[in-house]
Amino acid sequence: MSDKPDIQPNAEQSLAMQWESARRQLGEGCLSIIMPSYRLGEAIAGNIEHVRSVFEGYLPYEVIPVDDGSDDNTGQRLAEMAALHDNVRPVYLIENSGKGAALREGFAETKGNYVLLLDGDLDLPPSQVSGFFKILEDNDADVVIGSKRHRDSNLNYPLPRVIMSNLYYLLVKLLVGLPVRDTQTGIKLFKREVLSYVFPRMLVKRFAFDLEILSIAHEKGFSIAEAPITLDFKCTGWGCARPKTVRRIINDTLAIFYRLRILRYYQNLDVDGEGGQTTKDAKDAKRENG
Repeated sequence: MSDKPDIQPNAEQSLAMQWESARRQLGEGCLSIIMPSYRLGEAIAGNIEHVRSVFEGYLPYEVIPVDDGSDDNTGQRLAEMAALHDNVRPVYLIENSGKGAALREGFAETKGNYVLLLDGDLDLPPSQVSGFFKILEDNDADVVIGSKRHRDSNLNYPLPRVIMSNLYYLLVKLLVGLPVRDTQTGIKLFKREVLSYVFPRMLVKRFAFDLEILSIAHEKGFSIAEAPITLDFKCTGWGCARPKTVRRIINDTLAIFYRLRILRYYQNLDVDGEGGQTTKDAKDAKRENG
């Protein structure tokens, strides 16, 4: 028997060990956390503080909350948080443009070599991200997405949403053929180069933007892995799927299929530099697609 004492790490040491993979991958860089937010004036300050508490002392990070034209005090609360913390840098959209547009505008302000897309209402706890980095490293992936359909996921999710999610999965599998089982969950981790390639090619601003992001990335050859999640579903903001919203998601999905498989628009689009502006033809297409 060894005479070395059996020393168990304390809680703080155990937590630090969970972030080892993330620190290796970040290197000298940092994690940019984009938090799209709409009408979250009552919650957004507390949510940002919670995100800071998860990453502070473990990873270099910045928080980029995006106010998507909220008509409450969301913008004011974000300004207050920015005054308190140097690494909280809000982006303000004058008009409500949709979460896809908010993410794109937020990404333009990021500096990190890894980017986390995290819904501002925190239905999905950010503490899960340490596991995302481990999956990214173990699978040599470029993207890790949270998946409600992962066998290890822990969900508080109403039955109607489960049914809609399953039907949408079948539609996406049939039309697009993505090698993932869930595209809509609001927590995703990317290497920066993926979004630098994807965002200039995006046309969807509001509804099926998640599918468009992943479809463009997959078609380019970026590797996507899935991670289990814990989800505490709240019907707020973007969380409530009304019939009109469902119809628009389906319409956007069909449009993505048409551009991806028929026109091959994404594959043939010329872009002026990484993360730069699209050519005139692409701009015209964007105007036509709203």
